[in-house]
Amino acid sequence: MSAPHRYDCIVIGGGHNGLVCAAYLARAGRSVLLLEAAPQVGGAALTREFAPGFRVSACAHLLHLMPETLIRELALERHGLSMAAEHLPTTALSPEGAPLRLDPRNPAALAAHSPADARAYARLDARLNRMARALKAVLERVPPRLGAGSMSDRLAWLSLGWRLRSLGRADLRELLRIGALCVQDLLDEQFETPLLKGALAFDAVLGTNAGPRSPGSVFTLLYRMAAAGERALAQPRGGLGALTGALARSAIAAGAVIRTSAAVERILVEADRACGVQLESGETLTAGCVVSSADPKTTFLRLLGAEHLDTGFVRRIVHLRGQGLTAKLHLALDRPPAFRGVDAAALAGRLLLAPSLEYIERAFNHSKYAEYSSSPILEITVPTLADPALASQGSHVLSAVVQYVPYKLAAGWAGERERLIERVVAMLDECAPGLASSVRASELLTPADIEREFRLSGGHWHHAELSLDQFFLVRPVPGFAQYRSPLERLYLCGAGCHPGGGVMGIAGRNAAQQVMREAA
Repeated sequence: MSAPHRYDCIVIGGGHNGLVCAAYLARAGRSVLLLEAAPQVGGAALTREFAPGFRVSACAHLLHLMPETLIRELALERHGLSMAAEHLPTTALSPEGAPLRLDPRNPAALAAHSPADARAYARLDARLNRMARALKAVLERVPPRLGAGSMSDRLAWLSLGWRLRSLGRADLRELLRIGALCVQDLLDEQFETPLLKGALAFDAVLGTNAGPRSPGSVFTLLYRMAAAGERALAQPRGGLGALTGALARSAIAAGAVIRTSAAVERILVEADRACGVQLESGETLTAGCVVSSADPKTTFLRLLGAEHLDTGFVRRIVHLRGQGLTAKLHLALDRPPAFRGVDAAALAGRLLLAPSLEYIERAFNHSKYAEYSSSPILEITVPTLADPALASQGSHVLSAVVQYVPYKLAAGWAGERERLIERVVAMLDECAPGLASSVRASELLTPADIEREFRLSGGHWHHAELSLDQFFLVRPVPGFAQYRSPLERLYLCGAGCHPGGGVMGIAGRNAAQQVMREAA
């Protein structure tokens, strides 16, 4: 079966980056077809029912990284996006003592633990934010090429150099000192409060295959701060599926065509350039270019095929590090949880269980031997406190990111899923007595489940490990960092390319800009 006409661009995958890319291309006047394998768009950023009457953001659960400019340009609020809560507070839990509210602008809570740490926290936060602002421009544009003679690449390098130079001598020297440092060294030299150090280290290792003693973990902390949006931590009303729903409506309003339940079997090649796709149904669709929001391994090794690629490039893609180490737990509760020492405002925010650097490192150690941690670190939200419509009246949903949980277990997953759920629920019950007895249903998504359900190779939400050797000019692999591929007219727009994962949409926007420049 042939397509009724030829499209300018076919976008593979209806996750948030694919939707953003399709929307920008359609706004520029291109005829765009977006193909999504699942029955609904959203990818890992969707809202679904995991138990009768209980709905939850399936994988990601907070909006933290999407730029305000992107939200305005795509008119997402006009297309239905609204926030149930913004500027959510972060609270560090302790199984043995009082929790700690993290807020450098309001140091009173920390000063009760340590006046010296309260002053040091304000200073460090201000310095790291200055560095993050300088690095933000790196995230929001197509990376320049090394050794290129074009004026645009030269101007991009000059702009980056100027931003770094504008930090001033002291901050630039400090950035060079700490950029590749392990976060434990940085925090140990600044603070004495274990609960504070554990909470700050949590953001440095979240979603990575790293512990606080891993070199480069300061870099991932700066990345998270640089990518942060103006709304800080926010919860869309209706879950993250409401965000991707608004993106889809924006793309459709601009003229894009979206087809769901349309899984791509392979990318078609003619005269050494991408010319369309074949669906699993056998239908063939043609286009002037193909843009894939799938991860690099899926795009190049499964959809395209190694026969169209150079051996050296294939080797680099095969060895791209991208096995997930983070699981997601959903609990259906018949009453709101009561965490010790946590007031109503804090309970509606983000709760972290990572009480010390040593605790996190011990949790990470298990993963080195293909075991899940007996005491994992947790990021906890109760989204129904701000958005009661996600559950029936009086009931609540608890959603927790669970790290460290390997993609593959040495002993296999048979029987281990239930043991891990029981262990995490027991940990939560230690901090919120009575929670275990309120659980009516549960769902655990391991990295292998995330791979299967959301078609992410390795179940890694960044599509490839975010580290200094897989970032910026060398993401996903050296020589192909500008959303291009070795095959002409085939582009990437997913989290596996610059700047990486998280619900930000920058990769989709940058890729659209690159396509518009090159694929007339």
